[in-house]
Amino acid sequence: MTARDGRGRAAGGHWSRRGVLAGLIGAPVLLLAACNDSKGDEGGNAAGGSGSSGGSGSSGADGTGTASGASSPPKTSAAVITVTPADGATAASFSDPVRVAVAGGTLGTVEVVDSAGRALAGELSADGTVWTSATAPVSGTKYTVTATAADRDRLEANANATFTTATPANTFVGYFTPEDGSVVGVGMPVSINFSKPVTDRRAVQQAITVIAEPGVEIVGHWFSSTRLDFRPQEYWAKGTRVTLKLRLKDVQGAKGVYGTQSKDVRFTVGRAQTSVADLAAKKLTVTTDGRVSAVYAISGGSPEYRTWGGRMVISEQFQQTRMNSQTVGLGSEYDISDVPHAQRLTTSGTFIHGNYWSSPSIFGGQNTSHGCVGLQDVKGAQDQGADGARFYKSSMVGDVVEVVNSGDRTVEPSNGLNGWNMGWAAWKAGSAV
Repeated sequence: MTARDGRGRAAGGHWSRRGVLAGLIGAPVLLLAACNDSKGDEGGNAAGGSGSSGGSGSSGADGTGTASGASSPPKTSAAVITVTPADGATAASFSDPVRVAVAGGTLGTVEVVDSAGRALAGELSADGTVWTSATAPVSGTKYTVTATAADRDRLEANANATFTTATPANTFVGYFTPEDGSVVGVGMPVSINFSKPVTDRRAVQQAITVIAEPGVEIVGHWFSSTRLDFRPQEYWAKGTRVTLKLRLKDVQGAKGVYGTQSKDVRFTVGRAQTSVADLAAKKLTVTTDGRVSAVYAISGGSPEYRTWGGRMVISEQFQQTRMNSQTVGLGSEYDISDVPHAQRLTTSGTFIHGNYWSSPSIFGGQNTSHGCVGLQDVKGAQDQGADGARFYKSSMVGDVVEVVNSGDRTVEPSNGLNGWNMGWAAWKAGSAV
């Protein structure tokens, strides 16, 4: 008998029929086992092996698998927003409007607010790509801009910017009369004197509005580069409420010179009182609300120093004041420290005032002054029954005193608040708007 090894093969290397059959039957089992065992290779990276659950794998050149089913990165909007002034600007222009533009899309919301929460209004262009503020930003102010836009795929883009506007180094203001809250006479104009010459009169006048209730046409007139007055064609009606709106902040009055004011001034016109000083008759007739309320004896300018003619508005009132002839170019003619009940009519020094140093006989009888109109009064301004005191008490700033028959020419409209001596057509011709 031939000896056999443990695998059914005869010694000498020949398979027996039975051994071959056994080998054929066992082979598939071994192959299956080999296939199954391949998953257990260290690292699990057999070529052609399946990937992790949820997605098929692909092998890289180094045999490393990459998951093709992983989520793709988020898409970015094609819309690009640009803000002018630029984000971070610390000396941005306050003369140009704020502009927000988008490329590759259309704007959604735009908001521009200052540090106090005040918003700049603006308008979106017809195609939705540009937003422009209705006004320029205010100087020396910090602003925050927030904007949204969307591209054609409705993907949203956002922009946030902060900038601060420059503060002008050279500025001007307007000194106005009458004062806020005052009650004035029917002849009171609005008069504004600027601290620096104005070369762009149109821009400055457009920034100033005077309105009245009841309504009436009010026109501005430039007397010089530093003075602008407003008035109606005729005297104000009594009871009229007038509002002066100064919107001069950041308005360029001259090259590199900007206004600083933004305020409202309100005043009321009181009772209607006008007076006529007839220097031929030497009497002052006062009319209040349409009726003669008083007649006073007066003394006007002498033939050497005649009183200006024309309509003059009371601009200042003094219980007592000093009058020195040197201040009006008359040398040492007089120096009276306590002139009673003095009311200014011109910038050049014409007053209507009480007089205690002249003889009572001159009032109503002779013109002896250096150009002022005088009424009988007492030293110290204490006698309230004196003509000077009575007229002073009945008057207010803005009342009109018209001088007639003085023998002198009509006062210059710019000499005091006396624009009423200019015709309406000439007055309107002096407007810059």
